[in-house]
Amino acid sequence: MASVTKLETEFDNTPSSKAKALRINLDQKIYGTFSEIGAGQETARYFFRAGGASGTIAKAMSAYDKEFSDAIYGSEEDGRYVTQSRLKKMLSHEMNLMEERLTEKNDKLFFSYANTVATIDFAKKFKGHGWVGIKFQLEPDQKEYNEIILHIRFKQNEARLQQETLGLLGVNLIYGAFFTYDKPKNLLKYLYDHLDQDVLEIDMVNFSGPAFHNVDNRLMSLQLVRNGMTDAVMFGPDGNNVLPAAVLYKKNILAIRGRFRPVTCVNQDMLNKSLEIFRHENSVDIEKTMVVFEITLSNLRVSGEIDEQDFLDRADLLCHLGHNVIISNFQEYYKLVEYFHSFTKERIGLTMGVNNLEAIFDEKYYRHLSGGILEAFGKLFFKNLKVYLYPMRDERTGEIITSNTLKVHPRMKELYKFFKYNGKVMDIIDYDHEILGIMSGHVHDMITNGDPDWEKMVPPGIAEIIKEKHLFTDKEKRSKTLELN
Repeated sequence: MASVTKLETEFDNTPSSKAKALRINLDQKIYGTFSEIGAGQETARYFFRAGGASGTIAKAMSAYDKEFSDAIYGSEEDGRYVTQSRLKKMLSHEMNLMEERLTEKNDKLFFSYANTVATIDFAKKFKGHGWVGIKFQLEPDQKEYNEIILHIRFKQNEARLQQETLGLLGVNLIYGAFFTYDKPKNLLKYLYDHLDQDVLEIDMVNFSGPAFHNVDNRLMSLQLVRNGMTDAVMFGPDGNNVLPAAVLYKKNILAIRGRFRPVTCVNQDMLNKSLEIFRHENSVDIEKTMVVFEITLSNLRVSGEIDEQDFLDRADLLCHLGHNVIISNFQEYYKLVEYFHSFTKERIGLTMGVNNLEAIFDEKYYRHLSGGILEAFGKLFFKNLKVYLYPMRDERTGEIITSNTLKVHPRMKELYKFFKYNGKVMDIIDYDHEILGIMSGHVHDMITNGDPDWEKMVPPGIAEIIKEKHLFTDKEKRSKTLELN
């Protein structure tokens, strides 16, 4: 592992960016390249200024001109350069060059740092975003490299400030890769050393390579939201984090919110029936439609705290069913809809149960808004949005509650009628009557109490996974995944 310098004692309490860069420069083993496109040599500059860079920096370059950049890294099919694909090409190309040209430096720990970003435009319409990453070794001659990839969004309104932010982030990332790799949760927090969270958003991260063999990237996604680094993250069926903007861009979106603890036959029926309606709406192209399961932080809390193993149990089941999952900090539905509208102007559908729709018409959730519930509804029921309502059976009376029999507060009655009569709320009528009474919380209790009847209350294949992996049952089970994340 990288050697420890005499500066060690200076790094106990959040070392400065200069101190971080100097520690790396003075380490005789760490050696690599910097390739930065779009905002200048902002990260490399810190290492040059810190001193001792000649033993660390093999090369620092920018390839601003697209034709020249294409000649080095190859062209992009879609013509875009601020992409994850471009970043990965940069990292691999520079690492391969070091391997080819520096065969005698087999005692070095090679790294390749890269970023490709677009800072704020002249009209200040787009704040700017970018991809930042590092590919690195922790042992000399290590054949399989470790890699950390980030997507960032700038929040500042001046290009110069964004450039400075990018430079600080790059130093923190390189430093963390070598000195905090074994504590990835801490590594994420340290990315904001000497940076305020209101200047930069990190909305995607993926760890890979032997050093992160036991890191679950879904758990890293959760940390981004918990730490306030972003409001929402997304991961795919394979468990790897994806960039919401890339997946949801110009898509029709159908979202279903829930605890999914565990996912039940009702959840599956809600999705299937609402998707069938959604796909027949005007202008909905099923090939350009994205279905997402959304879990809020509040729905992840068990007894007031977020149980990470419990979160992974739920994620395992949703991934097995082939779903994309969003973890968000949006307690109110209108915030979720605003989030979706930042990526698409196409149709948006929300699948929900009666109790969720009741909560939407509860004024107490909107007291913090100057316009109250009217302001929230102006954002919620915006243009192409529609709610697909799954009925509920009243446990006391046995009555089936639909949009026609739903009771809201008298002050909200006329407002509710307005949205109902304008087609913003549509009942799911061909639901499965036999499963209507299944509740996720009840199923969870049956699992923990050893009642086998729960198995027929979950979608096909889910019961086998729950039993095989002892999901939701072995509370003492805390795998190495959680210890190392």
